[in-house]
Amino acid sequence: MATLAKSVPFFLVLLLLQWNGASASEFEAYPSAHLQTGSAVKNFGISGLSIEVDADALSKQIDELAAFSDTPAPSVTRVIYTKIDIAARKYIKDAMTSAGLTVREDAIGNIFGRWEGTEETGAVGTGSHVDAIPHAGKYDGVVGVLGAIEAIRALRKSGFTPRKSLEVIMFTSEEPTRFGFGCLGSRAMAASKDIYDILEMAVDKDNVSFSEAAKSAGYLKEGQQLKDVAVSNTSYSGFVELHIEQGPTLENEGLAIGIVTAIAAPASLQVDFKGDGGHAGAVLMPFRNDAGLAAAELALAVEKHVLAAGSMDTVGTTGVLELHPGAVNSIPREAHLEIDVRDIDGDRRDDVVEKICESAKEISGRRNVILQNFKIVNQDPPARSAAEIVEAATLASQELGFSYKLMISRAYHDSLFMSRITPMGMIFIPCYKGYSHRPDEYASIEDISRGIQVLAFTLAKLSTNP
Repeated sequence: MATLAKSVPFFLVLLLLQWNGASASEFEAYPSAHLQTGSAVKNFGISGLSIEVDADALSKQIDELAAFSDTPAPSVTRVIYTKIDIAARKYIKDAMTSAGLTVREDAIGNIFGRWEGTEETGAVGTGSHVDAIPHAGKYDGVVGVLGAIEAIRALRKSGFTPRKSLEVIMFTSEEPTRFGFGCLGSRAMAASKDIYDILEMAVDKDNVSFSEAAKSAGYLKEGQQLKDVAVSNTSYSGFVELHIEQGPTLENEGLAIGIVTAIAAPASLQVDFKGDGGHAGAVLMPFRNDAGLAAAELALAVEKHVLAAGSMDTVGTTGVLELHPGAVNSIPREAHLEIDVRDIDGDRRDDVVEKICESAKEISGRRNVILQNFKIVNQDPPARSAAEIVEAATLASQELGFSYKLMISRAYHDSLFMSRITPMGMIFIPCYKGYSHRPDEYASIEDISRGIQVLAFTLAKLSTNP
């Protein structure tokens, strides 16, 4: 059995950071720091704690979970409420049980594995998701679920006793693959705006409703309602998510750990144009009402408006562009786009969305096509990490001797919505070339193990905090 061990004396220090009314420009107000040692750390709260990560067992678990896929290796495809997803869920529940956790599920399949603390107070949560978009990799989300289970297993083995309960959460459908709406499980837990109405109306490409799909997987049983998923603000005292960075910063800078100070605000748009169509050879260029060209022009307008925002933190992507009838010799009469715009500054993001809407209207009029639909599917605010969790992860990294930096997350995660319930934080580890959502996504077991050690010590500190 291969182990990565670190015996660390931990004592408690409270370093309070004041956030009172911080604006978006203050999201990076924490000092940019790499490895700091010695005088920066006085005490952390838990003496003589030793965390041993079973790297061999964890690596095997990651590979075993990756085998639950609707596409062949090395890709992973795991879509909510499919047979493969149900099998993967059983694997996670079995892993939780083996780690000594008490397992339960809610009405839509969020899975909880709990280690009861000595006091009845809000639990410290951790976890992520295991669903995967088509032809993805085996680390996105999975590191945060299996890593959380391993962190608690290691804490139990060390002899640690939590004051506050520790709870691993596997969230349902962080990816928007099936129903076009991401972070379903965490949104529902947080009673996010209109989420229950959205889920009631949601259907997949085969016109299967969310409720039908959930029931087919054994959820939304008789007497259960979507609103039953909501949790109170007192259910948790904090939440920490371990995740691969999904970007190249940590690898490029040779750093072991990223401590997230804020999560960028995502907005998702759906746009539909309708033209006249016609034969590709018979209709002359001056007489065309080409919905496809309107869509192409709007996709370029997205890029223009994002770049004009003037910030590296503003990004936009036209990830879906569908043309109908989709024949090489037919002028597109219908076009559908799905657009993603993100920023750590919600106002700046919203300004870009408004400009995209204005461009869609202008293009529609100039090209004589109908703008059938311009829908803002979601327009979520950014989330800032809690000062006490950033501090706990920082002190853990310092005590463990791991290089680190404070950074923002430009991808959104379930933590974004958990921040509406409880103080939130995230811990990033490097991934190869920043690759994610592709089969060659990769994180080394050494990097994963370092992340688990930081997570374990962070959970221990948060669990013992008053």
